[in-house]
Amino acid sequence: MLKEIIEYRELFYFLTLKEIRVKYKQSIIGIGWALLMPLVSMVIFTFVFTRVAKVETDVPYPIFVYCGLLPWQLFAQGLGTATKTLVSNSNLVTKVYLPREVFPFAAVVSKIVDFAVGFTFLFILMWYYQIPVLWTIVFLPIILLVQLMFTLGLGLFASMGNLYFRDVDYIMQIGIPLWMYVTAVAYPLEVSDERLQAVLNLNPMTPIINAYRDVLLRGRIPSLSEFGLVALLSISLFLMGWYFFHRREFRFAEFI
Repeated sequence: MLKEIIEYRELFYFLTLKEIRVKYKQSIIGIGWALLMPLVSMVIFTFVFTRVAKVETDVPYPIFVYCGLLPWQLFAQGLGTATKTLVSNSNLVTKVYLPREVFPFAAVVSKIVDFAVGFTFLFILMWYYQIPVLWTIVFLPIILLVQLMFTLGLGLFASMGNLYFRDVDYIMQIGIPLWMYVTAVAYPLEVSDERLQAVLNLNPMTPIINAYRDVLLRGRIPSLSEFGLVALLSISLFLMGWYFFHRREFRFAEFI
């Protein structure tokens, strides 16, 4: 499976480039939207959760929420796009032999460009709020890799499901925004009810987003008990998704 991806690496590169170009085609601002979208969300959340419903955070709220929005948008946009890739590339799926996993892979990896552009403003916020860049930033690639594997694992299953049942795409459009509100994106998820807290802690995206804040804003390494479990889950989900996707891809053309 890995050998096939390596053999088709040029196709993977051009599909990734196509995803980036199509997203910003005929756009005046272009890739500037990658910076503007989380910035606008940060302003809205800052107004709501500092003026209307006051939320206390261990770091200034604007940078707290912005640091959560960047990885969340990478996850949400990557998963949402990956879900539709087999259907949107039906001509290639039915007429040409290639490892079909390149479609969801390219869809997710292409969102790293938006993530990188948005990251530039995060460093400006860190400078403004006098938060130093500490040695813990070396863990950033590991956290990003874990998040990508989690997103790809879900994306592989979702793209297969959407091929068989188009309802999956609609479920994702509803479910992903709702998912954000049970993730520590706009506010820390700490409740008095221990049972409810245990349920909220089952959300894999919460330790991932907290890990970003730990290494960038708090200067500490992620919790091994929480992030370590999510890392194992992400690796397992990715390998399972890739395996089942590869086993079923020869019948995908029947369901287009």
